Amino acid sequence: MNDHRSLEEAYQAWQKTVLEPYQAKAGERQDAFSTVSEVPIERLYTPLDVSGEDYLKNVGFPGSYPYTRGVYPTMYRGRLWTMRQYAGFGTAEESNRRYRYLLDQGQTGLSVAFDLPTQMGYDSDHPMADGEVGKVGVAIDTLADMEILLDQIPLDQVSVSMTINAPAAVLLLMVVAVAQKQGVDLKKLTGTIQNDVLKEYAARGTYILPPQASMRIIADIFRWCSGHLPRWNTISISGYHIREAGSTAAQEIAFTLANGIAYVQAAQQAGLAVDTFGPRLSFFFNAHMDFFEEIAKYRAARRLWAEIMKERFHAQDPRSWQLRFHTQTAGSTLTAQQPETNVVRVTLQALAAVLGGTQSLHTNSQDEALALPTEASARLALRTQQVIAYESGVAQSVDPLGGSYLIESLTDRLEGDARQYLDKIDALGGAVKAIDVGYVQREIQDAAYRFQRQVESGDQVIVGVNRFRMDNQMPDSILKMDPTLQSRQVEKLTRIRQERDPKKVDQALKALSKAVGQPEAPLMETLLEAVQAYASLGEIIDVLTRQYGRYRPPVFI
Repeated sequence: MNDHRSLEEAYQAWQKTVLEPYQAKAGERQDAFSTVSEVPIERLYTPLDVSGEDYLKNVGFPGSYPYTRGVYPTMYRGRLWTMRQYAGFGTAEESNRRYRYLLDQGQTGLSVAFDLPTQMGYDSDHPMADGEVGKVGVAIDTLADMEILLDQIPLDQVSVSMTINAPAAVLLLMVVAVAQKQGVDLKKLTGTIQNDVLKEYAARGTYILPPQASMRIIADIFRWCSGHLPRWNTISISGYHIREAGSTAAQEIAFTLANGIAYVQAAQQAGLAVDTFGPRLSFFFNAHMDFFEEIAKYRAARRLWAEIMKERFHAQDPRSWQLRFHTQTAGSTLTAQQPETNVVRVTLQALAAVLGGTQSLHTNSQDEALALPTEASARLALRTQQVIAYESGVAQSVDPLGGSYLIESLTDRLEGDARQYLDKIDALGGAVKAIDVGYVQREIQDAAYRFQRQVESGDQVIVGVNRFRMDNQMPDSILKMDPTLQSRQVEKLTRIRQERDPKKVDQALKALSKAVGQPEAPLMETLLEAVQAYASLGEIIDVLTRQYGRYRPPVFI
């Protein structure tokens, strides 16, 4: 910037002639201001705080490397973000009704929540599933459940995102089998599987197999989908759960991108060229409470990933450089106290995600700190997105906060902090090793502890919790689960086992077992045969665990 010197002189003159006399007369709060992630916030930001003569290089234009301002040139002027409300509970029949209701209300994509037994690879009649069937998501035991879940949903028109990780290959192939039954061309099938098991070891806990076995399957998903599902996002590398576990914004960026690096390396080691799968990688971030920090976080993550893919992995296809991401508002910020205030929290978080350039968005419902959302609260959460999209005007300009001195300074700061973490993880031997030795877990736990101390001391205000409290008021109604749900699901599973062809099931599971025992053998083809034979999720996972065992986390003291 040629006028850097004159800017410095003008700033000093303002301090002397305007600020200092005002302070002497009126005083100023002496608090140390910072973001929720403890990034210091200055009183005022000017052009002196942004990246000077490197500004255009670092910020650039939308749709151009390094994508700080967005991955598409026209962003929401060309197409709004996908309004993808996360939903699923009880049986496949109940969840299907909720999906069709949300689609009728203007939702533009499905996001499937699975119950804990499904996430952990247990059938609904397994002892470990007792009491958890259908509680935090939908129960899926066999292809028959997936057929019901997606009944009357045109898979060539509606994209399907599934929050599933350890058994992601099986659930994906169930969708594929349903699409084939619907007569859908697989090349038109669109959607996403989360498929990010590394963050399970570090932050969430719904893992099944040990890391190396999981990485083998993930690489095979990349291989199979590159040939059969060209429009499917084969992984959604998730920072959301890292943030929910208590990380800072910089940690969310760094640990997420470190996991992304590990997945790219695993695919390359399996013989895949980076540009065959790079364009289908996607990400999943949290929208937390600090409005400007969150906007800057998305911009910094895009810039870092573009550099990683171009410079580190030498990807040639610009689509491989683009960090495309889904966002969900922060469940950990929702309060059971005065739950109506959650509507305000979610609105601010959703607006930050949109101003940060998200490709799809889920807005939490106001009652989710108490129960699964009712139909009315789910509708209000969707309406929140629609008001932002159609009434606020923020979608009319691409990256409307680009060039803000505060935003650009925060973007640079978060990028720099995230780089330091990435360098540390590289020094440890990569994301898998950093998780193995407990580094990532400890960093998240320490950040969570610091934040909780601030809440308990009152330094971090949570409205309705540690300030502005009142007698708790429950909402008029919360969703209550049918107590017969588990028995009905088990009866359905028993019936499917009786009606299916036992010979086909046995042959398919034996073929899978043989493939699993051969380190270089592809797995997706035999997994699909098992799914099509109506083998249950638990039966398929049992074949894998007999070979690899179930992961048991180390104890860190």
